[in-house]
Amino acid sequence: MNKEWSELNKTMQARLRKKDTFQAGLETLFALRNQLMDTILSFREALNPADFSAIPFINADGYHSKTVAYSLWHIFRIEDIVAHTLINGDEQVFFHGGYQQRINAPIVTTGNELKKQQIADFSAQLNLDALYAYLSEVKESTESLLRGFSCEDLKRKIPEERKAALEALHVVSEDESAHWLIDYWCEKDVRGLIQMPFSRHWIMHIEAALRIRGKLQPAA
Repeated sequence: MNKEWSELNKTMQARLRKKDTFQAGLETLFALRNQLMDTILSFREALNPADFSAIPFINADGYHSKTVAYSLWHIFRIEDIVAHTLINGDEQVFFHGGYQQRINAPIVTTGNELKKQQIADFSAQLNLDALYAYLSEVKESTESLLRGFSCEDLKRKIPEERKAALEALHVVSEDESAHWLIDYWCEKDVRGLIQMPFSRHWIMHIEAALRIRGKLQPAA
């Protein structure tokens, strides 16, 4: 893991646990996310459209077996679902912004159910300008939500009715490769969700995307 990102992540987690360092913890979280977002934006500048759907490690085990476009979709669909449906109980950015049509996405899910060539085919369909608009809006909406939280709020668990609401939306596939996510999220408190998916989850998939970029552009 990138050493600077790892250290920011550890510092953020420690600060969020104490009332007197809570606000500093949020600022550390946002600083980490800003660094990661800078890397995401660098992909838009460095990669051509075909690179976003390239899958050079198609038979590998690990997050790098995906595509860059899939990785970005996956990070932010999960964040949108967790921030809005589970934590805040309001409408996802994806739906109120009409992003399925704008991105030209054939699915509304996290994409966990897709395999190998399905991931490449899915990625090739996406409108990258609209995808990037979605990423930015989700990031901003999550951080706006978190700015209104107190240290005590991070101990909140997900209400059972929100789990039911999530299941009713069908934004997590019923495939066994995806459906476990619902219980995984709903067993966490808000602090746990800040780690996965709002910080460490970003790091894992962005580092995988960097590995893909390195394979596509070995001299970069």
